[in-house]
Amino acid sequence: MSDIARITEIVEPEVTALGFELVRVKFIGSEAGDGDKALQIMAEDPATGQLVLDQCAALSRRVSDRIDALELAGEVLIDDAYRLEVSSPGIDRPLTRAKDFAQWAGHEAKLSLSEPVDGNRKALKGDLGGIENGELLFDDAKSGQLRIPLAHIDSASLVLTDKLIAATRPLDVSGADDLLEEQED
Repeated sequence: MSDIARITEIVEPEVTALGFELVRVKFIGSEAGDGDKALQIMAEDPATGQLVLDQCAALSRRVSDRIDALELAGEVLIDDAYRLEVSSPGIDRPLTRAKDFAQWAGHEAKLSLSEPVDGNRKALKGDLGGIENGELLFDDAKSGQLRIPLAHIDSASLVLTDKLIAATRPLDVSGADDLLEEQED
């Protein structure tokens, strides 16, 4: 089994060196080695909140080179075959840092919790209210106002709504026409 904390420790300086912020490092697919496994790295340019294709490619090369160098030196980081996926978090992005919850306050999100609230519910959907004393203020659609310790949030993501679309900066599509022309040749 691969140590995601160790991989994150290796990836984060590479992300930072390019002027980006790390959003998430996660394995997707089969961790047991019996299927397609991907190491997903989500990062963003703090100036735009996204990564464009050239930025993804640069980060992918940098991370790949770093992992290869460590493995050549004898450190086995990932046990099985895998794909490296580098991407922008997207509009319905995962919320992984306290600043994400604060930045997107007022927007709808889905949460999956490690500790139940309101009886035995671990899945919530509602509006983000910001962060206060290490707790997420959350207006749950069923339970109303809740205070949820950040440590109890297993995963969270924004819900795609008209309000979110209106609040999101337009994606940078520079170079997209060039890619389409190359694919048509």
